[in-house]
Amino acid sequence: MQLKETFEKVKRASKSLALLSDQQRNDILNAVADAIIGNKERILEANARDLAKMDPKNPLYDRLQLTAKRLEDIAADMRNVATLPTPLGHITKQKTLPNGLRLCRVSVPFGVIGMIYEARPNVTFDVFSLCFKSGNACVLKGGKDADESNRVGVAIIHEVLEKAEANFSLFTLHSSLKDVVTLLPATHEATGEMLNAVGYVDLCIPRGGRKLIDFVRDTARIPVIETGAGVVNTYFDKDGNLEMGKKIVCNAKTRRVSVCNALDCLIIHRERIWSLPAICEQLAEKHVIIYADNESYEVLSGNSYPYLEHATDESFGTEFMDYKLAIKTVGSLEEALAHIDENGSGHSEAIITMNEATARRFQAHVDAACVYWNAPTSFTDGAQFGLGAEIGISTQKLGPRGPMALEEITTYKWLIEGEGQTRP
Repeated sequence: MQLKETFEKVKRASKSLALLSDQQRNDILNAVADAIIGNKERILEANARDLAKMDPKNPLYDRLQLTAKRLEDIAADMRNVATLPTPLGHITKQKTLPNGLRLCRVSVPFGVIGMIYEARPNVTFDVFSLCFKSGNACVLKGGKDADESNRVGVAIIHEVLEKAEANFSLFTLHSSLKDVVTLLPATHEATGEMLNAVGYVDLCIPRGGRKLIDFVRDTARIPVIETGAGVVNTYFDKDGNLEMGKKIVCNAKTRRVSVCNALDCLIIHRERIWSLPAICEQLAEKHVIIYADNESYEVLSGNSYPYLEHATDESFGTEFMDYKLAIKTVGSLEEALAHIDENGSGHSEAIITMNEATARRFQAHVDAACVYWNAPTSFTDGAQFGLGAEIGISTQKLGPRGPMALEEITTYKWLIEGEGQTRP
């Protein structure tokens, strides 16, 4: 591997990082947060160079863009992570065996976490804060669209770590503190090397579209947690509240169209199809293109919805990441559930209804990481869940599921104490 030396340095640094106290880690996180604000113009200049290479009409443009407000939010999230209880050293099981052996299961870092992500420069800071707080080193592999922004971000983190290193003698002999976070080249070759870094990278988390996630899962020789790809549905039931529904649908679809929790398909009960024009009023103001099935097309065309097209089979089960929305008409809750079973991705699903029995059936049946009742799927987010920040949203079932933060990027080990016992 061309990057073997890089991976070796990160692995060595991870061993020392686990020895820092929680207060030491918190102090560094707060210092990085201060440095983000202090270097705001430097970060925005780099981001502007990235933005200049992308068409503003590209749905990824919004994800790529950093602003002064977004940097303030990133710094605030990092400070919030520093206030959270440490996820390390928690005793999750403890017992004494009949032979006198004392067993204790305690939470520990994974070691080195590899992160592959696309046009999301905020992820650089989010991943660092969560990994550092949880005692993990991280290897970052960003996309070429955000390379300038990512490189400046990591450079600023390194500057803080270098200043702090003099205070931590445990890093002086075998590793450098700044090696706990490394940004790889924005090349396909670097991705391949990370995915084959057996013995160096303990866990890989891809964060991006379906194509990226499928490639990582099918290629990696190291453990992978799938995240991100979200085909999101919301079912407006026959007992749905119209005013509530209007707000939920608009927020879920248009708050940020390029994120994985954005709404892709509105499922509506046939008995409430007359509510569609009102539900879609705010969508029209945002220029949302609607791909409507035959029944909903007839209703919306009769009310002159300005951005209306006929749905095709490809309209359903598609993660649009754009100002686009599919509409499916159903005659029952069972039909809505069947549509979600066939077209959902296990990310986030929602129901709008005032009927509690219907809502409970929906929540019990839907197989997704997050299932909402009378709330928009836009809340699927680590910070919104009170986790401080998130490293990704897992759509798999083995291991973490849903927004992943500090607890989800730790593992455990057994500590066994004896007094000379031997096994018969």
